[in-house]
Amino acid sequence: MPAPFKTLPPEAGPRGERSVTASPVQRVEKVSTPDGDFDLPLWLPEAGHGPGILLIQEIYGVSAYIRAVAEDLAALGYVVAAPDLFWRLEPGYQAAHDEEGLNRSLAMNARFDVTQGVDDAQRAFEHLAALPEVQGGTGILGFCLGGSIAYFLAARTQADAVVSFYGSDVPGQTAVLAQISAPIQFHFGGSDPFIPRDQVARVEEAVRDRGNAEIHVEEEAGHAFHNRKAPMFHQPGPAARAWQRAEEFLARHLPVHRSGS
Repeated sequence: MPAPFKTLPPEAGPRGERSVTASPVQRVEKVSTPDGDFDLPLWLPEAGHGPGILLIQEIYGVSAYIRAVAEDLAALGYVVAAPDLFWRLEPGYQAAHDEEGLNRSLAMNARFDVTQGVDDAQRAFEHLAALPEVQGGTGILGFCLGGSIAYFLAARTQADAVVSFYGSDVPGQTAVLAQISAPIQFHFGGSDPFIPRDQVARVEEAVRDRGNAEIHVEEEAGHAFHNRKAPMFHQPGPAARAWQRAEEFLARHLPVHRSGS
């Protein structure tokens, strides 16, 4: 049974100011596995229903940044779910977007079983897609660690649209593209110290002749350039351009049908 609805406290806006309006309504679903249950926070749009998006975390967990992105997507009309993929290591893990938080999260990521994470993400995707509020298809969007998991998950599911931001495992696993039939959009920074430019070029080559795939490279951007909660990474110009492309891609392949439109 779904958990009771609750209203989250206001999050900081894109420029860091506090929002003057209440956050979208959230509830926490529970996803079952043979090893136990994990949390699947859910954000509903104003209409109360819409296409679903599984939003997959960075190494910081379901952090302030992921929650802010969930609110952005809910404001566009999507039903958004962000699975707690670190639940086997530390349920509810959320790190600050600073040097200490980065080091903690790198250590957490080193202990994380990606294959098991993809299994959990698949269960979360199926749970989200089956919710009565989800109408009009289900997509996947992930950042960093989540960009890799979104890519692998796309090969296992019947997603309607997939967006992968700077997934470091993608360049070494381009053969997976042959297993993906959904429209998929990749974003990378051309100056990412974690994903060298020659590795990004492998993805460019792999998607060249695939009609369902596209790639966008912000040449001056580094890693995690979209993370507006992490001053050490955030680059507003590349972030805004990439997010506009992601919104347009979702609108084409996972459109929100508003009442009266």
